[in-house]
Amino acid sequence: MAYGILFLRVIVGLTMFAHGSQKLFGWFGGGGPRGTAGFFASLGFRREHALPMAVLAGLSEASGLLFALGLFTPFAALGMASVMVVAVATVHYRNGFWSTAGGFEYNLLIWSVAVSVAAAGPGRFSIDHAIGWADNISGLGWGVGVLVVSILGGLLVLTLREQQPPAEDTDTAITRDAEAERAHDDLWVA
Repeated sequence: MAYGILFLRVIVGLTMFAHGSQKLFGWFGGGGPRGTAGFFASLGFRREHALPMAVLAGLSEASGLLFALGLFTPFAALGMASVMVVAVATVHYRNGFWSTAGGFEYNLLIWSVAVSVAAAGPGRFSIDHAIGWADNISGLGWGVGVLVVSILGGLLVLTLREQQPPAEDTDTAITRDAEAERAHDDLWVA
């Protein structure tokens, strides 16, 4: 079992670290903190919160490096799981389950791996185990804790969003603005 947990931690952890590096440093084609902040603002998060949230999301995902090493494993799992809750709620849920349609399938897998490893522990091949912490920071309570706190923390982050108008109101406003712009342009052409 230790080899399986090691494999899972390393693959998922390094994948999440790379994803967080896109947000934090602009590595691997990422937008860096400013580009990520712009994306968060487009999701309806208030502009004054967008940059700190971009950094926090990047750090949470970059905790995948700790997850891969098996260091502070349940805390790394919590960071990863919390980001997945927010990603599902803001981007993926409305697209359904399947990732091929932009759904939350992939996010659910990452979230479930994080919760499961927090409950099962990082395994024999981890820094937590090498320094004697693994038994103290793993188990059912830690898994349930990551599950509950990631959901509650994700929901708390969602309160930072501005109220979004219904889709038909948005479409009406865009149409109205486009018509006003065309009318303005017609005045200058004539």
